[in-house]
Amino acid sequence: MATLKVPASVPSPAEDAEQLHKAFSAYHARYKKSLEEDIAHHTSGDFRKLLVPLVSSFRYEGDEVNMTLAKSEAKHLHEKISEKCCSDDEIIRISTTRSKAQLNATLNHYNNQYGNAINKDLKTDPKDEYLSLLRATIKCLTYPEKYFAKTLRLAINKMGTDEWALTRVVTTRAEVDMQRIKEEYQRRNSIPLDRAIAGDTSGDYEKILLALIGHGDC
Repeated sequence: MATLKVPASVPSPAEDAEQLHKAFSAYHARYKKSLEEDIAHHTSGDFRKLLVPLVSSFRYEGDEVNMTLAKSEAKHLHEKISEKCCSDDEIIRISTTRSKAQLNATLNHYNNQYGNAINKDLKTDPKDEYLSLLRATIKCLTYPEKYFAKTLRLAINKMGTDEWALTRVVTTRAEVDMQRIKEEYQRRNSIPLDRAIAGDTSGDYEKILLALIGHGDC
């Protein structure tokens, strides 16, 4: 079976920003509105408070890290999460404007200083949809392969495959970071992703998915 070329490396922050800009432009061309406008119109409360700046704020894409700032912001995050003030303006500003390198430095310090990964501390109420969104935001910004590997596992392991989630992840990540997602999936589940997909799908749908993830690629 012919396969698509799956990049082994992860796109740079600049490439991520370019892809995001193209997506925003395509959205505006298709719907005659900005994505920011539609999100603001169709959401409310804490959801709007987090989602609107996520798609509209400028995010520096360089590798420089300010460790003094990382320590200060880790302290603020811990204080507000401990107070259950997770929609605090500063938490949202840090999450939506800091570069990936700076955010990773902050969260690493948080983990080292306070003994827990931030997403663990944000699981105080598993049914809280805003906290779920905030955790997903942080994971996607810092370790997207972990987020997508978990999404795939949940899609495949459900009673009846969640084809929407499975298709969405495979088609949108196939030429982005699928190799890392495959490695993370096998590390966390002790089974290769292609075998998991083959065991849960069939026919042309299975063949298309396996081609997209680079079945048989090294």
